[in-house]
Amino acid sequence: MAAKIYIVYYSMYGHVAKLAEEIEKGAASVEGVEVKLWQVPESLSDDVLTKMGAPPKKDVPIITPAELAEADGIIFGFPTRFGMMSAQFKAFMDATGGLWKTQQLAGKPAGIFYSTGSQGGGQETTPLTAITQLVHHGMIFVPVGYTFGAGMFEMEQVKGGSPYGSGTFAGNGSRVATELELQQAFHQGKYFAGIAKKLKGSV
Repeated sequence: MAAKIYIVYYSMYGHVAKLAEEIEKGAASVEGVEVKLWQVPESLSDDVLTKMGAPPKKDVPIITPAELAEADGIIFGFPTRFGMMSAQFKAFMDATGGLWKTQQLAGKPAGIFYSTGSQGGGQETTPLTAITQLVHHGMIFVPVGYTFGAGMFEMEQVKGGSPYGSGTFAGNGSRVATELELQQAFHQGKYFAGIAKKLKGSV
């Protein structure tokens, strides 16, 4: 049976959603893997989102906590709020207590990707603090490390991401992910899917 990979994200302005799409392409490039994109529920009202200038959400299904248990591996994506995951995603993780109680996510591989407003906005603190969520569920954190090669050492252009996972910068909201950032996202999806496939095959 194919290894089932879920890419679960929250995106307000579309930056995380764009990375999620590239990660999906990368994961889908691995034979014997089935990939599905999911969004977590929005916790802000439409009125507030309009005032914040948030565009309409992409046509991606909303996941419930219980559905996480169906996956063989999960990659979580979110924007940063003060150097940590956004409240919307934290609220979703807080709702996974039932899965924690029954340890339904224990032993499953998990990855992380993210977007920050600036270079000092949490490209490392955000995934680092998010790891606590995985630890309490007993999940196996799969970082990108330096498997992306020379792209990890790029110094001539501004580049998001880190050994923890792929990332991008939103700036004032108008910045879009660069080709190099999208390449790292694709790589993360492919790399993660390969590991998840191996873990499923070893069970």
